[in-house]
Amino acid sequence: MKVYLGIDLGGTNIAAGIVDESYQIIARGKRKTRLPCDDGLIDDLAAAANEAAAAAGISLNDVPWIGIGCPGTINGSTGVVEYANNLYLNNFALREKLEKATGRAVLVENDANAAAYGEYKAGALKGADNAVAVTLGTGVGGGVIIHGQIYSGSNFAGGELGHMVIQAGGAACTCGRRGCWEAYSSATALIRMTREAMAAHVLKKDSPIWEITNGSLDAVGGRTAFQAMRAGDPIGKEVVDRYISYLACGVINCVNIFQPDILCIGGGVSNEGEALLEPIRNLVEQNAYNYKNGGKHTVICRAQLGNDAGIIGAALLGE
Repeated sequence: MKVYLGIDLGGTNIAAGIVDESYQIIARGKRKTRLPCDDGLIDDLAAAANEAAAAAGISLNDVPWIGIGCPGTINGSTGVVEYANNLYLNNFALREKLEKATGRAVLVENDANAAAYGEYKAGALKGADNAVAVTLGTGVGGGVIIHGQIYSGSNFAGGELGHMVIQAGGAACTCGRRGCWEAYSSATALIRMTREAMAAHVLKKDSPIWEITNGSLDAVGGRTAFQAMRAGDPIGKEVVDRYISYLACGVINCVNIFQPDILCIGGGVSNEGEALLEPIRNLVEQNAYNYKNGGKHTVICRAQLGNDAGIIGAALLGE
């Protein structure tokens, strides 16, 4: 049986997995990410990889390569992490260092691209020729698949969908621009909008949204507005409607630009399911450019692999 090894390198954890021929994770290894990252990262990556291999009853010699999904700008041809601000890495020769430490070939890709590839090979994007994956978390991650290949552009930073502007001069984004999709559609943005709406209606502390949070703005999470909406709270509905309008704006842009067969949405907010997806589909239906003349419709659905997408996609980078 052929097996693969993938690693999802995050700002908190290093998650490694052995993936079988059916693209299922059959064994795992894990280490904490020690920040700021330095050459000690190589030891931790190797340890997580060896732990996963041992759990599967194999050695690293039994896998054809080690695939890694890493945040930041990744030069896939050289395996160099050109810049990853959350890991404090600049021009870090990840591939070269890990190959020396493990004796295995190493493939490196941006983490959002790796997750998109995982969904393409084994999840919600399976069967598509052209596809887009969007992840709603602390930021808005994006991955683009064109004719079965990861699109990363001429400078290896393509697919940064969260940093297209949807509101000129709008809310500040961590990238330094204003009005980015990420500043309006990330889970962070949803929490901010919920708190702002609650603060604007502070006299209505008997409403469900205040009961859900026990009267504290600090208790607001990504689900709060949706929970309040389902409880009949107009504050919650106002926030959800506004959030979905921003999210749909970016989705429509993605449909217009890439014309994907499938676009999947992942991350914690996607757990709201059809309460999130159905209104987005309706807005795309009304506004997508090619829909007006009977063009092919993009399937918009929820991502399937959750936190495993990055591991699976990284493991299969060489396929």
